[in-house]
Amino acid sequence: MSLCRAGTVLWVCDGVKFGQLCSSNPSNSRRTSDRWGQGQYGAGRGTRLHQGLDIKCSDGAAVYAPFDVTLNGKLTVYTDPSKAAINEGINLSGQGLCFKLFYVRPDRTSGTVRKGQRIGTMLPMQSVYPGITSHIHVQMCDKRDPTPYF
Repeated sequence: MSLCRAGTVLWVCDGVKFGQLCSSNPSNSRRTSDRWGQGQYGAGRGTRLHQGLDIKCSDGAAVYAPFDVTLNGKLTVYTDPSKAAINEGINLSGQGLCFKLFYVRPDRTSGTVRKGQRIGTMLPMQSVYPGITSHIHVQMCDKRDPTPYF
């Protein structure tokens, strides 16, 4: 079991690292910059800041549990009907962390899953954002920076 404690700026869960999220990206490479913006936590999004970290994932690829997790229900990403093709995700918890994966069609939305088991499919980002680096958006439930876990 990991040990989580309040640090100076953020919560630290000792030793927790995300395992492979996407079948097309064994090393969890991050989205950097493309014509739609940047994928790091805190990147500008017009008048707001990006509240997650984008991990590259090809449209249609299998998405895996990064460690043993509990599936805590489906989520809706957007209210905009023009983005319906990618308007799914899942809430998860495990290793002392609560987090969300956007742009994933979950295989199921409750129960437990072991590290490396398939939890869903990457949705077709290219149909909504042509030319973007397709990715899974990883967002902590409390919106803190997920980067230290990668």
